[in-house]
Amino acid sequence: MVDKKENQNIIDRIWSLFSSVTLAVINFSAISLTSIVGTIIEQQAEPERNIKLLSKFFGDSAPTVYKMLDTLGFTDMFRSWWFITLLFIFAANLIICSIDRLPAIWKVAKEPIKPIPPDRFNSMPIKREIVLKMRLDNAKNIVEAGMKKIGFASNQHEENELQFYAEKGRYSRLGVYVTHFSIIIILIGAVAGIFLGFNGSLNLLEGTTSAVAYSFGTAKEIPLGFEIRCDDFDVSFYDNSDTPRAFRSKLAIIENGKEVLKKEIEVNTPLRYKGITFYQSSYNFSSNKDALFLFTMTPNNGKQEDIQFGFDEPFKISGTNVTGKVADFSPALGMDESGKLFTYANLMNNPAVFIEFSEGGKVVHKQWILKRYQETWKTPYGIAVFKDLWGVQATGLQVRKDPGVWIVYLGCLIMGIGLYAAFFMSHSRIWVRLVSDKNNTKVYFAASANKNKISLEQKIDKLIKSFGG
Repeated sequence: MVDKKENQNIIDRIWSLFSSVTLAVINFSAISLTSIVGTIIEQQAEPERNIKLLSKFFGDSAPTVYKMLDTLGFTDMFRSWWFITLLFIFAANLIICSIDRLPAIWKVAKEPIKPIPPDRFNSMPIKREIVLKMRLDNAKNIVEAGMKKIGFASNQHEENELQFYAEKGRYSRLGVYVTHFSIIIILIGAVAGIFLGFNGSLNLLEGTTSAVAYSFGTAKEIPLGFEIRCDDFDVSFYDNSDTPRAFRSKLAIIENGKEVLKKEIEVNTPLRYKGITFYQSSYNFSSNKDALFLFTMTPNNGKQEDIQFGFDEPFKISGTNVTGKVADFSPALGMDESGKLFTYANLMNNPAVFIEFSEGGKVVHKQWILKRYQETWKTPYGIAVFKDLWGVQATGLQVRKDPGVWIVYLGCLIMGIGLYAAFFMSHSRIWVRLVSDKNNTKVYFAASANKNKISLEQKIDKLIKSFGG
């Protein structure tokens, strides 16, 4: 006996390979396992970050392991040639499997239900038989109405005997192929995002503007096509804690020298412009000689006013001969057990200014004023509210462009439809024979369903029960 495989040409063998379920299992396993590694290893990150992570598992061998993973492309895995190849193999396998099996399913789905001969009733997966104590004409109307009640619009055939037949969910058999199609759409969207989009970052100091973002890992400049400016950054903390409650940035988009958009963003509330999305991700502190102290001053028996001044710039308290000047500043002022003050962080966790008040050229009062503690705002000359040191905080933005995201969303929508059809719908068919027996009518039921046979049986039993059978 000649083996069929020996008679296959190269094209037939390739087709057989790509229509194989075995290839699908092996390839999907490879994608899953490598994706686990790609999830653990931070993609496009600085080497030191991943080496620090790997040292927890491999100790002193971490640099060698990192070098090996970097050589294999695991540090930028989702753009590597071998991972893209796995995706293309997966797509080809899915397409060819669907093409290979679809014609037979399509033939079944396309062919409408027809009456069946009486001898087929006993061989059907679901069968029932009852006797209605009424003539055929009356039984006919009751059966037809009952089938409509359980969701089947029946056809009628009358040759040697009366037969009703109906079906629903014929095209639900195609649900699995709709799901296959959706996966291809999602893969196309993902590849479009990888090669036509980017994922970068940008640290933007208050009052500064940038026309570029920087790719992760390589710090390569990515032109935005417009400018983005940080007008202000603010972070709020939980009471008596250095744990941030919220941090937000006021951003502006500038194009052709004109301000075209302004928005305040925070975590989960990004700014989107021309397909590029700016997410609030972090913040940091950077000393800046041009920074401005922002105060609200309410002198004793005076009118409240907003004032701003630089590090070496004195300010005058209205209605008095007193001037103030910042002698010291701390972004995070703390006190040790001995009462000594110190700076405990490089972020604006607990900003404070030490102001010297002078009169007639002589220092008459010194005081620390803390932004977060109202009890420090009262001075001998009025209430001095320390609002901010503007120009020293930088907002950390994640900058992302993904032109394939809408393709992915479309694929997910199609997948939802396909999965619903595949799991929650079935191709159900019912045949009902009515045979006159003197003044009674014998009713024979036959039915089949490609899924959820129990549900169809329950519907038929409910129908019979409504007949009094």
